[in-house]
Parts: sequence; C-alpha cells; structure tokens
Amino acid sequence: MNLQFYVVLAVLCTSVGSVTEEDEGVKYANKCEVCKILAIELQSRLEETGKTHDVIETGYAVDDIKPKKKKEYKKSELRLIESLDGVCDRILEYNIHKEREDSTRFAKGMSQTFKALHGLVDKGVKVELGIPYELWDKPSAEITNMKTQCETLLEENESDIEQWYFQHQEGGESLKTFLCEKIVLRDQNTKCLNEQLKGETGDATIGKPKKQTDKNEL
Repeated sequence: MNLQFYVVLAVLCTSVGSVTEEDEGVKYANKCEVCKILAIELQSRLEETGKTHDVIETGYAVDDIKPKKKKEYKKSELRLIESLDGVCDRILEYNIHKEREDSTRFAKGMSQTFKALHGLVDKGVKVELGIPYELWDKPSAEITNMKTQCETLLEENESDIEQWYFQHQEGGESLKTFLCEKIVLRDQNTKCLNEQLKGETGDATIGKPKKQTDKNEL
C-alpha cells in the first residue's frame, strides 16, 4: 500500500514538474485553441453585458435644440468596446489540465493533478515539485503564452469581430464559427472547435453547458 502511494506521488510530481521545463514538457496552445478560447470568452462577456435594456445617447446637441440619437446599449459599439476590454486577461483564470490531451486541457478550475497534490499537502505530506508552494496556483507558461497569443489574434482580427458583432450575431452565427472556422483557421484543422469537456465531477466547463440532453452528445 505504501509502495503504491509513493509510485503515484512520483508520477504526479514528474508530470507537474515538467511544467517548469520549457523545453521538455510545455505544450503551447495552437491557433485553433487560442481562437476557440477567445471566442468563448468574448461571447460570454457579451452575454454578461447584453442583459441590460439601457438606452444610450450618441451625437452632439447644440443648445439642446437638436436631440441626440438614442440607441440600445446591447446593439451599440460601446458594448463591444467594453466587452473587448481585458477579454484576453480572462485567460489567466484558466489552468492546464495535463490529464487531458485535447483542447479541453485549457479549462477553468484546478486540474485533477493539482487537486491530488494539494490534498497530500493538506494531509501533511511533503511534496517537492521544484517550485515554491506559493507559485503552484500561478498561471503556467502555457497560460501566459496563450494570453499573449490571444492579444495578437485580437489585434489582427478586430475588424472581423466588429463585422460579426454588427452583421452576423443576431442571425445566430457564433463567433467561434464566424471568426475561427471561416477566417482564422480557413483551410486549416478546426477539430478543436468541437471538442467539449465532459461533465465530470469537479471539472469546470469551458463556456456554458448546452441545454441539450442528448445522450449521444459528446
């Protein structure tokens, strides 16, 4: 029983320790994964800001003679600007889940590996990973790299996002389809866009779960 415990601990430490070795275990996000997460986070942000029925006034009035134009906030450029502001910073809320091999390795919530390690520490077990304990939950190299890639992708495709926002989103087309599948990944592998996290206990989903209950889904 003790031998099995130490073998499991050794495997966990080897897996997590590789995170600090940039040349021996770090697998950065590819363009598909970066675009997918950006699309999910931006649409999530838009859902948050789109719940209001506020009306904003635009334009200039001279002595209040000429009335300002009124526009619904949820259809305004202001909403898009505010939603884009800091959207890539939200990636820092993600963690690497090394027990998964597809794009769902990028997800919010603590990985099963780190849950196990934290559990050992809570029980008084000394765990050495080669990094200070207070840095265990800091964003990994993969996450900070994805944030940088997100900012670059956002800058390069801002006009495409604006086009989707004003011309396509009301028609029901997702940003993931419009931006990632049709523009960023055109003629490239788009497999990661359809990868979803199964509803395992304790796992955080990427984006909101669908309302469908089809057992064949996923």
